[in-house]
Formats: sequence, C-alpha cells, structure tokens
Amino acid sequence: MSFVEVGAAAIAAGIDDMYAAFLAGDRSRFDAHLHEDVTTWETHLPGPLRTRRELDQFRDTRDAAGERPVLDVMTAVEKRIDVWGDTGVARYVLVTRDAGSGLEQRTRVTDVLRCLDGSWRIVHHHAELVRP
Repeated sequence: MSFVEVGAAAIAAGIDDMYAAFLAGDRSRFDAHLHEDVTTWETHLPGPLRTRRELDQFRDTRDAAGERPVLDVMTAVEKRIDVWGDTGVARYVLVTRDAGSGLEQRTRVTDVLRCLDGSWRIVHHHAELVRP
C-alpha cells in the first residue's frame, strides 16, 4: 500500500474507533482522536467551539444536566478520505440512532486531520444535520 492509502486507512480506522468510544462512554479514548486546538462546529452546538477545552466545558455542562445523547448506533458511512503528506480530509455521513426513541439521524461531517508523531488527530470537525 502507498503512503496515501496507509494514511487514509488509518484515518478511517480512527474515525470508527472514535465513534465506538462514544458508544462505550470512553471519553478519554474518544478524545485521543482530537487535537488540543480542535475547532468543533456542529448544528446542535452553541456556536463554534475553538479548542478542546471549550468542547470539554460544553460536554461537562451537558453531561451534568443529564443531556448526553444515549445512542445504540453511531457509525460513519460513505467515507471519502484524501491524504496529502501529514494532512488529511475525511468526509462522511454519520448515522446515529437514539437508544430510547429509535429515531435515526444522518449528519454530513468533514474532519480535517494532521498526522503528528505518527498519529492522526482531528484539528477541525464540522458537522451538519441532514434534515429529512
């Protein structure tokens, strides 16, 4: 496999592991895929979060209020990943299903990643809910 193919496979595996970590409630494993300076822009967030510290503050408040989503499905499909040296871009559709209601949602996601010390980290995450 070429360097580009190896990088794309590593990014795809990292995305899959990140969402498996969310389902398992393993925040430290989830966060291992994020750069400290990750920007996070999502439909449901209160504006762009510009660092992991800001993301942590949001999650701590949400979790303390009992508002952390409880999902039984969280999977990335239709992945398209490109790698240029130590930079990668992953585009995919995130499919989630609420464990209580069974409501399925689809979200378009773009992640920009950097390979630092041999490990791919998300430096920018942009997610937009696809309205039915």
